Amino acid sequence: MKRLNVKVRITIWYTLLMVLMAALLMGFLYLVSGSVSTQTAMDQLERTVRGNLTHVSMDETGALQLQEGFTFSDNGVYTLVYSQNQSLLAGQVPVGFTADEPFQNGLTRPVDSGGTRYYVLDFYLLLSWENGVWVRGILEAPENPQVLTNFMAIALIVLPAFILLAALGGWLIARRAFRPLDQITSTAAAINEAADLSRRVDVPAGNNEFARLASTFNQMFARLEQSFEAEQQFTADASHELRTPVAVIKSACEYAEKYGDTPEEQRETLAMIHRQADKMSHLIGQLLSITRLDQGTDSARWELVDLSALADEVCREQPYPPQRLIRDIQPGLTFRGDRALLTRLLQNLIDNGFKYGKPEGHVWVSLTRSGNELLLGVKDDGIGIPAQLQDKVWQRFFQADPSRSEKGGAGLGLAMVDQIARAHGGTMTLESIPGLGSTFTLHLPVQATE
Repeated sequence: MKRLNVKVRITIWYTLLMVLMAALLMGFLYLVSGSVSTQTAMDQLERTVRGNLTHVSMDETGALQLQEGFTFSDNGVYTLVYSQNQSLLAGQVPVGFTADEPFQNGLTRPVDSGGTRYYVLDFYLLLSWENGVWVRGILEAPENPQVLTNFMAIALIVLPAFILLAALGGWLIARRAFRPLDQITSTAAAINEAADLSRRVDVPAGNNEFARLASTFNQMFARLEQSFEAEQQFTADASHELRTPVAVIKSACEYAEKYGDTPEEQRETLAMIHRQADKMSHLIGQLLSITRLDQGTDSARWELVDLSALADEVCREQPYPPQRLIRDIQPGLTFRGDRALLTRLLQNLIDNGFKYGKPEGHVWVSLTRSGNELLLGVKDDGIGIPAQLQDKVWQRFFQADPSRSEKGGAGLGLAMVDQIARAHGGTMTLESIPGLGSTFTLHLPVQATE
């Protein structure tokens, strides 16, 4: 049984269930029909005897009178009339009934006689103050009705065909019911063979188990596709950005091998290698953080954060002079999020403002509530960003001024800021005027604090 597929097993169980139900139904009909037959015979016996009672009387001389309409035998019911002292006055006892059955008024009871069962019913009929008669009805108990016998015979003939039809119907129902599962299996196999994670399983109509299974498969494929693309993106980004520092380190090593005779030259070469190694380490850390945010695997710790206190603390811990880093923070604003990620977001925005600001420039940090939003803004008076480039600043490795890449970094800071904002259900906006400065604003929904 375990080696058979699910559809065959369902068909077998369905067929066995139908056979069991048919057997139970036939047994029930057999038992019920016997009870109904017995009750019908007793009712017939009582009706006949009671009908004859109305035709029994006594004349003035005390002689028994059986009026017109009295029947001694009617549909197998024998009616007999006995005297008060139980002597037979009229009627004929059935040939096979030899039992000496005492009289019992108004009680229908079975009596076995000569291997045959009879039903007997007695009524005592008072005809005068002193005289009365016993009226007895006798009916041979019927065997199974012919209708039931015929039905059982037909059922035994039709039952095999019924079972075969039930098995065929069960197979067709199971095959049709499992058709979506076959399609899901074939599509998943095709995706596996073609290694095309962009394909999706067709979701059946409705909200049944197969529709939910197909949706779950599609979510799984989407997650796998996202992870695969993130891995490819990380590999491409790391390969692209690490090429330059690796080349610098390689050149420094070659120079040291040829010309690093003096301790000063060796120290200069080692310092260059150290700087490039630090840059590589920082770059790899940023790429890993962005990749984890892309995949949703970053271990975020959601808690109720005092955003006002956090912004004030980050600003106070900066190495920039307080007169250049100006705060305008509304107190008492809270938000449910990850404290470390929000700190990194604000740190990146502040660093970005000073890196791309003018010498001795300023950065303004503000936190306010406006309607249903919390607004965390970082404004600088730096070089600004042209309008045609403002949508691109959130892309990885994009730099509005490539000539300042050594100072500004690899162009990953704002990409990480945008990822952190979206992870918290918020958005980032940018307002910038070339030559005057830029304002980066984080919009967070107030309802997330509830």
